[in-house]
Amino acid sequence: MQQCMQYAVEHNHEVKRTELELDNYKASKTGAIGRFLPDVHGGIEAQYNYGRAIDPETNGYTDVNTFYNVYSLSASLPLFDGFSRLHALRAAKASVLMGRMALRQQQDLTALNVLQAYTNVAYYQGLVKMAEEKVEEAELLLRQTRILEEVGRKSAADVAQVESQQAEAHYELTRQQSLLASALLDLKKEMAFPIADTLSLSVLQDQPTPNTQHPSPIAYGQTFTKEHPELQVSHYQMQTSKHELHQARASLYPSLSLNAGMNTTYYHTLHSDAGQSFRNQFKNNMGEYVVATLSFPLFNRLQTITSIRRAKNNYQIARENYEQKQLELEKLSREAWQDWQGYLKQTEQMIKKVEADSLAYQLTRRQFEEGLSTAIDLHTTSSQMLKSKATLLQCQLMVIVKEHLIRYYNGAPIWTK
Repeated sequence: MQQCMQYAVEHNHEVKRTELELDNYKASKTGAIGRFLPDVHGGIEAQYNYGRAIDPETNGYTDVNTFYNVYSLSASLPLFDGFSRLHALRAAKASVLMGRMALRQQQDLTALNVLQAYTNVAYYQGLVKMAEEKVEEAELLLRQTRILEEVGRKSAADVAQVESQQAEAHYELTRQQSLLASALLDLKKEMAFPIADTLSLSVLQDQPTPNTQHPSPIAYGQTFTKEHPELQVSHYQMQTSKHELHQARASLYPSLSLNAGMNTTYYHTLHSDAGQSFRNQFKNNMGEYVVATLSFPLFNRLQTITSIRRAKNNYQIARENYEQKQLELEKLSREAWQDWQGYLKQTEQMIKKVEADSLAYQLTRRQFEEGLSTAIDLHTTSSQMLKSKATLLQCQLMVIVKEHLIRYYNGAPIWTK
């Protein structure tokens, strides 16, 4: 089961999509860090003038063909923007943490889906094994009944009833084999396993021993609140919305930025050897500048107010989602604990019932061989025994499922890497 979970976590398409979403969050965080760095630009401009144009040397008009070249280098750095960049970085960090928890949550959900599909396969494997044993037993009983008919201890009606039971056993075996094949397909789908390949499973159907020392969800308290990945996703979503609200409010503050740069030009009249060399012009035409800009937000058609209102609502929605998720997970955790305790008790009771039904079947079969009971009585006790065995197997498997659910709701890992 653990191997199937590990394979699914490594190959499941939902997990891979969640990993790519996490990488997008990391890229957004890198971009938020980059906003604290200066923005540097370099440019080269080449211009050919034909006909009437402005002479850069005399600043007058000329009608000769010229070549004009500009080289520029500039840098800009926002000094203050109402802490918008700071809150954007904090929101990006919270998004990365949310993405990591979402990845773990998707891995756990994938493992739980595989666990459920695996237990279905184990259940139908057990039913197929029971059906095969039933077929062998029905064939043996039919041979015995025919022999008893030959010696006059059974009638033809008894033989017909046993033949009907044999046909029913073969039908049940075929039906359970079909359900097992469908369960295997579901397991392959959850694992992202190639459908055409053979998946061999070694299922151990041991009777689980009641673990009275297992911690209850009530005792987990703070551990459940802090460590469950689904709850942490809601928590970090709330933190992201909070910083986005502060970022929207930052638009109300003035902004201060600093710009600096240098540029130079080169000018040459085509088809003429007159004029300074490129080296001299590049040096002599060099210019530098420094600009400080202070901007005040006055009116932007209510866009800032709208953004703040929307961000505030998103934050409130995230808080409500977090509180709702906390209550929901606590309820599901307690239900899983109660179900686990219930299935443990049901398993103990079903073990006793299977023993009693098996004994009743053996006695009824002996009476049938001695002519003290009918084939209908034998069929009734046999069906009751098989039903009890199937219920016992189901309870044993549900104990495993509920125990994994308890670990999941308490934030503990349910699959091994």
